[in-house]
Amino acid sequence: MRRSTRLVPGRARDRVEPPGTYASNAGWAGDLRSAAGCAALLVVLLLLIDGGSGSLTAPRAVLWTGLAVLLLVVLFPARVTAGEGWLASRSLLCERRVRTDQLVAVRWSDGVAQRLVLRDLDGGRVELDPLVLVANPPLWRLLDAGARTSLGRGTLLCGATALKQLSQRIDGETAQTVFKVSGLQ
Repeated sequence: MRRSTRLVPGRARDRVEPPGTYASNAGWAGDLRSAAGCAALLVVLLLLIDGGSGSLTAPRAVLWTGLAVLLLVVLFPARVTAGEGWLASRSLLCERRVRTDQLVAVRWSDGVAQRLVLRDLDGGRVELDPLVLVANPPLWRLLDAGARTSLGRGTLLCGATALKQLSQRIDGETAQTVFKVSGLQ
């Protein structure tokens, strides 16, 4: 019986990045520090308020600490990395990966926070904040190159509009940054 060589999400041997160009979101460490700071501030304030009122007990301290840990889990930022032909988003509990050179759909998700949803031929799905791509041009270039390959191969059936909107947004942000640095704005 022959074994399949298909990528399986979560399998340890599939986590090794292929050789070549590689980029990661540069602001991830700062976002993580901010999330940890919010959680620490919450637990300190809750303990101070509860202690100041004289009602702080060990079970309540554990409850407040658990609440702060829950806040940290909710605020934990996803680490986005990309290489030639792939993009991955790693959260606290899992890693999701798509082949950008085999995309079949790119769309905006519905909801309060705008997200970009990428799907590939193998069923891989990654949902990410477009601000990560705006703030990290190397990530955007790798995603754009893979998406252009998908368009050229004919696998990207829907999503050209979403990519064009994102490209215009990133180009606008880049132009504003250039104007600010050069003193023209």
